[in-house]
Amino acid sequence: MEKLTIDSTIYSSKPIEGSRLEKEMKTYRLLEQLGISYLRVDHEPADTIEDCKEIEAILGVKIYKNLFLCNRQKTQFYLLVMPGDKKFVTKEVSKQIGSSRLSFGNAQHMEKYLNTTPGSASILGLMNDKEHKVHLLLDRQVAESEYFGCHPCINTSSLKIQTKDILEKFLRYTGHQPCIVEL
Repeated sequence: MEKLTIDSTIYSSKPIEGSRLEKEMKTYRLLEQLGISYLRVDHEPADTIEDCKEIEAILGVKIYKNLFLCNRQKTQFYLLVMPGDKKFVTKEVSKQIGSSRLSFGNAQHMEKYLNTTPGSASILGLMNDKEHKVHLLLDRQVAESEYFGCHPCINTSSLKIQTKDILEKFLRYTGHQPCIVEL
């Protein structure tokens, strides 16, 4: 596996306006508006949890796995946030949420509801889900952790945020109620 190129500088503010994609800058502006502080590291695209290992070491936080899921009929959508080292067992999650067998949602629905692409799915994408089409599933371990590691809607930066700020400020703003699941 090739080593990911990472700028090991830890930033505590957003990048210069106009230097990044609008969806990323929109994320930073919202975090500032909500009074949510964060630490940021920039890097090459990190498409997998394996790509995030060195980023985790620099930021001192686990970057969580975000799975965009849907039911068999493609009428219900879910964002499952879980530790990267846990296995996703469809049957277990389906039973806990009372849904038909889950599968991975497609890139078009992810883009439409979260304004993210495969490899960049993030809880922060819920800010784009104004109609609440996506249900948030949080692994209990994630919900109980002190810090939350995620991408700012694009996988070329990673953030370290206090979990209580995600749960109490960010999700209050978006109006998404997390469903806690056990994996």
